[in-house]
Amino acid sequence: MHRLSRRDFIARTVAASSTVALCGGGALPILADGTPALPIVVFSKVYQELKLSFDDAAAVTAEAGIDGIDCPVRPGGEVLPEHVTGELPQYASALRKRGLQMPLLTTAITGVASPHTVEILRTAKKLGVKFYRLGFIIRESNASASKQVREFKAQLKDLAALNKQVGIGAIVQNHSPSGQTYVGGDLTELYEIVKDFDPTQIGVAFDIGHALVVHGDGWHPHFEKLKPHLKIAYVKDVKREGRWVPFGTGDIGSTGYFKLLRELNYQAPVSLHIEFDWTDGGKAKTRAALVKALQESARVLRHWLASA
Repeated sequence: MHRLSRRDFIARTVAASSTVALCGGGALPILADGTPALPIVVFSKVYQELKLSFDDAAAVTAEAGIDGIDCPVRPGGEVLPEHVTGELPQYASALRKRGLQMPLLTTAITGVASPHTVEILRTAKKLGVKFYRLGFIIRESNASASKQVREFKAQLKDLAALNKQVGIGAIVQNHSPSGQTYVGGDLTELYEIVKDFDPTQIGVAFDIGHALVVHGDGWHPHFEKLKPHLKIAYVKDVKREGRWVPFGTGDIGSTGYFKLLRELNYQAPVSLHIEFDWTDGGKAKTRAALVKALQESARVLRHWLASA
């Protein structure tokens, strides 16, 4: 059997410990090479299609073999911002009963003046949430891109200070146009937004699917610049032309992205996003169909991660 050097053993032990801490505890599966498998959490926006209760959502997550959730706490989300202090602890409790975690939130926060920002962040911190995704800034046709980037950065300065005070990190996601264009969807803009911030306070949720749609195979040089700011990897499968598809049927698996994550020694949770139609046009909008979609998606994602 291959024997690890003392240095390698210590490095792997530290990496495993960091992952368990970020994921909120519990032992992680071990890969064939002795490294811990990355925790996978589902962006639970998909649960809203079945209007699942918190207990049902936790049960579906456990049945699908997924490690936890990335919870939408925003207008129209699973948890409404005005209800966060009461409902988010209930959701976290339902997950813990099944050994599941809630390391991430998705919010509409774009600055300290966003409604219920302080309540959301303080409640999240108490529950062990490590990062929350910021809301989107819609591109204005009558304003230059550089002007909107400057304005967004200015808003984030006070938010970064609040994050430091609370002990939580914000992440900015790159998003391709979807009827409207978002500031930071272009990776050059995203770098300009985050480059001057401490990544522990304002980091990046890198979405390889949206990066592929916006930049084609030219996403890689942008990723290299953003690496120091990367905090969370978002994964969904997509065709290059912008069509979201079931995991394993699109172009994400052949991008080389997961090898880059391994080379970076990425140890945080991976947020799995279901953007394809798992209901067969609404004909199979059932709990069983959702569990199946989650299981199959997670299986493909784990294969990508393990074989990188």
